[in-house]
Amino acid sequence: QVQVVESGGGLVQAGGSLRLSCTVSGLTFDDYDMGWFRQAPGKEREKVSCINWSSSNTYYADSVKGRFTISRDNAKNTLYLQMDSLKPEDTAMYYCAAAKIYGSCRYYGATAYNYWGQGTQVTVSS
Repeated sequence: QVQVVESGGGLVQAGGSLRLSCTVSGLTFDDYDMGWFRQAPGKEREKVSCINWSSSNTYYADSVKGRFTISRDNAKNTLYLQMDSLKPEDTAMYYCAAAKIYGSCRYYGATAYNYWGQGTQVTVSS
C-alpha cells in the first residue's frame, strides 16, 4: 500500500523558515518525479515545485523562486521543501505528490500525479 506522509508545517512569522518533509513508502521512490503543491482556501491548487528522480531537473513557481528549495534523498525515500523568507501569501495547505512521468515535470500539473499525501498546514503571520 502506497503511503505519502508530509510533516514540518506550522506557524511562522513573515521572514522565517520552515522545512517540509515527505516520506513515501510502498513504491519504488526513484521511479517517480515528486512535486509540492499548495492550496489556500478559495483558491486553485498551485504547483509550487517539482523534481525528477535524479535531482538533475527542478522547477519552481515564480512566486517562490529564490526562496524555496526542493530536494530529495532517494536512500531515505524522502522529499524536502526548504522554505525561506516566508510571506503571508505562502499560507496554504502543502501537499506532496508522486508522478511516474517522462520529460520535465515543469509541464505537468496535478492531474499527472498518481499519489498524494494528506497535506501539512503552513501559516505565515505578518
